[in-house]
Amino acid sequence: MDQGADGPSTIGRDVKDFRDLQVWQKAHQLTLAVYRHTASFPRDERYGLTTQLRRSSSSIAANLAEGCGRNGDAELARFCSIAMGSASELDYHLLLARDLKLLNTTDYTEVAQQATEVKRMLTGLLQKLTADS
Repeated sequence: MDQGADGPSTIGRDVKDFRDLQVWQKAHQLTLAVYRHTASFPRDERYGLTTQLRRSSSSIAANLAEGCGRNGDAELARFCSIAMGSASELDYHLLLARDLKLLNTTDYTEVAQQATEVKRMLTGLLQKLTADS
C-alpha cells in the first residue's frame, strides 16, 4: 500500500518520533484548521460543539503520537484505529456544524476534505501495519 512519506522505514518499531509520520503532520494541520474555524463560533457553543470538534480533531494526532511511543506495530495499529474513530467522529461534528450554519459550505468543504485525506492515510497505515504482522 502506498504510504507516501510514511514508507517502511518509518513504520512500527522504527518510528522514533511521531512528527516524522506524514499522517500525523496532516492530522496536526487539520486540528489547527478546526481551531481556526471554531474560533468564531458563538459563545454558547464553547462547551458544546466547539469543544467536540476540537477534541475529536486533536485526538487523531494525539493517538498517533501515543501509538508511536508504544512497542511494536500491533500497538501502533491499535492507536491508529482509535485515531480513525476520532476522525469519523470529527466528520459528523463538521456536518452538524455546517447544518447548524456555524460553518459555511466553503469552510466545511475545506476541513471535511482534510479529514477525508487523514482517514485515507490512516487506512493505508493500518493496512501496512497489519500486513507486516
